[in-house]
Amino acid sequence: MKYIGFIFVFLLTLALGYFGSIPLGPAPPIVPLLDPNHGFWQQTKSEDDFAEEEITLENLTSPVKVTYDENLIPHVFAKNEEDLYRIQGYVTAQHRLWQMEFQTMAAAGRISEIVGPIALDLDRMTRRKGLGYGAELGINFLQEKDPETLRFLEAYADGVNQYIDQLSDARLPVEYKILNYKPEHWTAYKSLLLLKYMSDMLVGDKDLEFSNLRKILGEELLNKLYPDFPIDNDPIIEADHVWDFQPIPISKPDSLNYPNDELVIEPLPQPEEGTGSNNWAVSGSKTKSGNPILANDPHLSLNLPSLWYSMQLSTPEYSVKGATLPGALGVISGFNENVAWGVTNATKDARDWYKITFQDNSRSTYKYGDEWRKTEFRVEEIKVKGEETFLDTVVYTHYGPVVYDRTFRGERQDANFALKWTVHEGSNEQRTFLMLNRSKNHNDYNAALDNFTAPAQNFAFASKSGDVAMRVQGKFALKWPEQGKFFMDGADPRMEWQQYIPNDQNPSTLNPERGFVSSANQHPVAQSYPYYVFDNSYEHYRNRRLNNRLREMNNITVEDMQALQFDDYYLHAAEALPVMLGLLGEPSELSDIAAKFLEEVKGWDLYADPNQKGPTIFYLWWNETYNQIWKDLSNLEVPVVRPNNYQTTLLMKTEPESSVFDLKSTSVTENASDHVKKGFEEMVEKLEKWTEDEGDYSWANYKRTTIQHLVPQFKSFSVANVYTGGGRGMLNATSERHGASWRMVVELGEEIKAYGVYPGGQSGNPGSKYYSNFIPLWANGKYLDFALRKEDQDLPVLFNTTFNPVK
Repeated sequence: MKYIGFIFVFLLTLALGYFGSIPLGPAPPIVPLLDPNHGFWQQTKSEDDFAEEEITLENLTSPVKVTYDENLIPHVFAKNEEDLYRIQGYVTAQHRLWQMEFQTMAAAGRISEIVGPIALDLDRMTRRKGLGYGAELGINFLQEKDPETLRFLEAYADGVNQYIDQLSDARLPVEYKILNYKPEHWTAYKSLLLLKYMSDMLVGDKDLEFSNLRKILGEELLNKLYPDFPIDNDPIIEADHVWDFQPIPISKPDSLNYPNDELVIEPLPQPEEGTGSNNWAVSGSKTKSGNPILANDPHLSLNLPSLWYSMQLSTPEYSVKGATLPGALGVISGFNENVAWGVTNATKDARDWYKITFQDNSRSTYKYGDEWRKTEFRVEEIKVKGEETFLDTVVYTHYGPVVYDRTFRGERQDANFALKWTVHEGSNEQRTFLMLNRSKNHNDYNAALDNFTAPAQNFAFASKSGDVAMRVQGKFALKWPEQGKFFMDGADPRMEWQQYIPNDQNPSTLNPERGFVSSANQHPVAQSYPYYVFDNSYEHYRNRRLNNRLREMNNITVEDMQALQFDDYYLHAAEALPVMLGLLGEPSELSDIAAKFLEEVKGWDLYADPNQKGPTIFYLWWNETYNQIWKDLSNLEVPVVRPNNYQTTLLMKTEPESSVFDLKSTSVTENASDHVKKGFEEMVEKLEKWTEDEGDYSWANYKRTTIQHLVPQFKSFSVANVYTGGGRGMLNATSERHGASWRMVVELGEEIKAYGVYPGGQSGNPGSKYYSNFIPLWANGKYLDFALRKEDQDLPVLFNTTFNPVK
């Protein structure tokens, strides 16, 4: 009977994948899938059913012991780092092989190989952005400057490949069986490609949209609706921080001419709304124990298998534990015996666009100042399942690849735009995490971060010695004001990036007087920072809620920090709802259902708990009002970005009669009140229909958080309608498809206390009891004990495996 549920969801998944609305390519042969010895039946068992006491591996120098705790979290005990990473590769592949390969194939623009021509445009875009090119430069960088990291990456790849080579058809992950393909060998290149993929997931740019807005709105209105700094700026580095360096002088050139095209090309995919993170560290002066406490919760897509895989990695020199990224070395967010660290996205504008002027249709030369420079051509061979290989010729300039041209999304012959991005400048992010894993103090932390280029990240830090620190790290171009905010003319050398901000002048702080450091994707600095800082997507609510709470709190405990990670106070609603109620006034006539909704939202306590109805009413009312206010911008035929919630609320509060509220598409003159009233009517209509169709409109039932399989069509391998609160703009940022992908809290005392959880499980096998077993804990704000283990410690063990060298 225990297999019935898995058999049902497997067959349903197969049906959805191949007979649903989105084809995934030719269906696999059904007979092998049903073979009891080789087919999906093998996925009905969990990892402990296949536990092996001993495994022999080539290229090991000493035995390596792996202890699995009751949640299938491996604790690897090796005598040296090369053996450590070889076993990390093997063990990760045991549990996450398909995920590792699928994500790197996506990063390489190779999904068409698996699913056919439906993915061709996606693969072309990925290739044209130059992720594979960036990974190639990364390998070259390691070969020339860091052979040790390359050796460790190759050891990891060797571990993965030894697992693949002994993998039977029966044990092949179910996704391979459904999609009808086999794994290929891992390489160091793939690990670097994975890190470039993460950079692409976390970086955005709105050069195209802001170029259009500049032309449509003019400079004055653009700056009013999209200010570089909000009024309530509570930055990552404390606002009163004193910058103790001599800045490099830079000034904006005179008489610049921006490309003035009708920019109607489709913009690059951007980070999904809700992608962000929180991290903070409080000093011992604010904690009950007198020890520093660090917390981190990266907010990303909620997927199965989980983005993260938990491990402890130990050598005689150090033991580190936390969240690893399947396919990459070491621990990405975690702690060791001396320090802890956590990361959030710094959302700094790290890629810019340049219009290229080719000399002729051959595209072999392009204008740069008074000269014509030669281009290079890179032919991308994209294999397509069931069809001939597609050849895509990409032109490269010194700026980078020409992503948009006459062959790809360019409607005009002269629409040629090149992408300049630090991902295309050989770097070594992997070294950062290897060094953090071994770090003992703040100096080690800084030395590790000096290797980190992209994506820009906010690294929180705490040490057992009492330090707390924050550093905004990346390779940041030194830009004159507004450089990179709009599309630039690639023929004008004055548009060129001049140099880079030195690492020691990146925003950072150590042991600030306020007793804590924190980041939540907001502005990194106050206006006193001497360099130009811009991004359109800075966060405006989580950061203020977090900083206000940390200022208020004293005698802080680990439990307090866990509760703060799960905090669902809706600051946006707290600021916007009184304004909306004031602009709504006292309606003279309301239907019974409208009056009910109004009274419920008025009586709401502003917390987005799962059983509350207020969040649903506000969320719908706000969205309808917002859409009414910016209807003219939404109806434009060119890509633009609309003003954010914070600026919209501020305008509604301070300038309700402003001309910005008047829709040019209507014959009457609107003000903020008109939009609020129309938004209320639309909310009532939509929520009334929801109530008729779905019944309960409490927050969890309305937002319906889903933890989705990496292949969306495999719905039976997803977990839908998770009962949990939170949402966008809240510390507990759990929305429909995004949220805390990993929560960690570490207290750095004499004995380190650590707790962690993520919304999934250790296994990538949907039939395993370890596939999604953490989700109930995560949904309710609970944690696993994540303390470091010693090799022979008397603690519950699921099973042990010893890896022995070949004799």
